[in-house]
Amino acid sequence: MASSSIARGGIASWKKAEGETFTAGDVLLEIETDKATIDVEAQDDGILAKIIAPDGSKNVAVGSPIAIMAEEGDDLSGAAQMASEPSAAPPSPSKEESTPEPPKAEEAPKPTPSQAKPELAKGERIFASPIAKKIALERGIPLAQVKGTGPEGRIIREDIEKYQPPAAAASTVAATSSAPATSSSEYTDTPVTNMRRVIGSRLTQSKQELPHYYLTVQINMDKTMKLREVFNKTLGEKDKAAKLSVNDFILKAVACALNDVPEANSAWLGEVIRQYKKADISVAVATPTGLITPIVKDVGSKGLATISSEAKALAKKARDGKLAPQEYQGGTFTVSNLGMYDIEHFTAIINPPQSCILAVGTTKPTIVPAPEEERGFKTVNMMKVTLSSDHRTVDGAVGARWMTAFKGYLENPLTFML
Repeated sequence: MASSSIARGGIASWKKAEGETFTAGDVLLEIETDKATIDVEAQDDGILAKIIAPDGSKNVAVGSPIAIMAEEGDDLSGAAQMASEPSAAPPSPSKEESTPEPPKAEEAPKPTPSQAKPELAKGERIFASPIAKKIALERGIPLAQVKGTGPEGRIIREDIEKYQPPAAAASTVAATSSAPATSSSEYTDTPVTNMRRVIGSRLTQSKQELPHYYLTVQINMDKTMKLREVFNKTLGEKDKAAKLSVNDFILKAVACALNDVPEANSAWLGEVIRQYKKADISVAVATPTGLITPIVKDVGSKGLATISSEAKALAKKARDGKLAPQEYQGGTFTVSNLGMYDIEHFTAIINPPQSCILAVGTTKPTIVPAPEEERGFKTVNMMKVTLSSDHRTVDGAVGARWMTAFKGYLENPLTFML
């Protein structure tokens, strides 16, 4: 496997069988990354001699061999033996030179005179392979606590993958000794996908490192609901499949409010705070493998019908696992809507480096005071939304100004047209 942006992936399915020929441009297999399923096309003509990583393989390291290819006329009888050699043969420096990141390259020590176990024990210097350092950084594992099993105590990838924190190990032992043994029929273990692993890592990092604060308002959606009804009736006469959702109005209102309060359309980049000129809105979509946020680009310049069609198309591609990287990477502001599940209120975790995410609840009939009414009250359609903001970039007053602008657009949706 080879990629510049992922450390490991999975084999969804092979499209060619062993011994089958292929031509340049044919799809050989589907690879599962942390965000999508990607087709891998053949660059030249050839034969799929032997599959090393079969369908359903998980956590295949970048740079590791997954199949043996041959050319027309080659003897394929030795393909199986060749496939078993990488795992049986000891690693050599030549392998490290031939591939940028082979699976066993970390076991090949670099000839350094200072490479010794005592230094690791003293904590003065830690020897670890590049891939081991990368995985440890992703998982938040302190290298100083990992015992290396490579040459001269060097930490290799297997050490990181098998690492268990001392506290966790102790609790596991205690749980094992005190709790009665349970049968596998009493539970189901689901393997963690690459996508789920990345989601967990990023959300944990965001919640721990970003100073979140939350602002909640209730919005009278009566006028938006009436305008939506009128628009859908008109659209239905032209195209029965066309239908605007409440979320389409929300996306447009978000873009308009970001134009009024551009400080909320920003990102924390360490040394600078970047303020964006266009509203590229990430829309949270639930998929069978986890949450993903495809992006509706430059929402402020688009009409409701265009926003609706683009959002629907992106949501379908997300659920099918067919999003291209440029369709989910980036974004300047995120909207997460659980209103369709009848959720009244929730708070969302910011998607860094963005500064804000809007959590949208359901719209429901609510009794409110109405002195002008004979009964003294009336029923209106109210929607509760909560803005999560990064206090490093968006102060409380700025967040309040944005929420006021957003509420104003939804309570007077004709202002979209001005």
